[in-house]
Amino acid sequence: MVMAEGTAVLRRNRPGTKAKDFYNWSDESFEEMDSTLAVQQYIQQNIRSDCSNIEKIMEPPEGQDEGVWKYEHLRYIISLNLLHMNNECHPDTCTQMTATEQWIFLCAAHKTPKECPAIDYTRHTLDGAACLLNSNKYFPSRVSIKESSVAKLGSVCRRIYRIFSHAYFHHRQIFDKYENETFLCHRFTRFVMKYNLMSKDNLIVPILEEEVQSATAGESDA
Repeated sequence: MVMAEGTAVLRRNRPGTKAKDFYNWSDESFEEMDSTLAVQQYIQQNIRSDCSNIEKIMEPPEGQDEGVWKYEHLRYIISLNLLHMNNECHPDTCTQMTATEQWIFLCAAHKTPKECPAIDYTRHTLDGAACLLNSNKYFPSRVSIKESSVAKLGSVCRRIYRIFSHAYFHHRQIFDKYENETFLCHRFTRFVMKYNLMSKDNLIVPILEEEVQSATAGESDA
């Protein structure tokens, strides 16, 4: 809500605020964000502004610690209800976590990794990622993060990506609807590529190919 000139802007959705009026305040520059959660706030602001503008969302403020930047992006991604598959992905039909007929993933949430129904794998993976990213042992601060803790983000990304790949190859209609609304898989793919968190060979959802084709078509039309 924008207050009278010369007074502070209250950036909070008050109880009873209508959905259409959520976040009805002007954007702040990163330098104006006086909070220990400024990085998270900045990322969320850019996504709300235009979730399709992945270049802007991925561009860190000048001088921003890279480890904190990666951590906050990943933290925000797992906070979303990835792909809303609960109503379509059933243990009796998706008995394994698969992506095409060539990839079967084992769930690492158990003492010994084993097969899980896809929806259970999804829940276990997101719960495990949330526990790690909220761990005071590895991430006691959101202002400065040790390199040894940042190194753990790659394995989290690989497991989360499998949720996207399962949805793409086995629940395509849900994937497309959610992706058209959020661009989440596009953003996640660009994120892991930008920071070398996954091997390109493991990025089996053809997001990169689609971007190349779109760019080529745009050049042809010009």
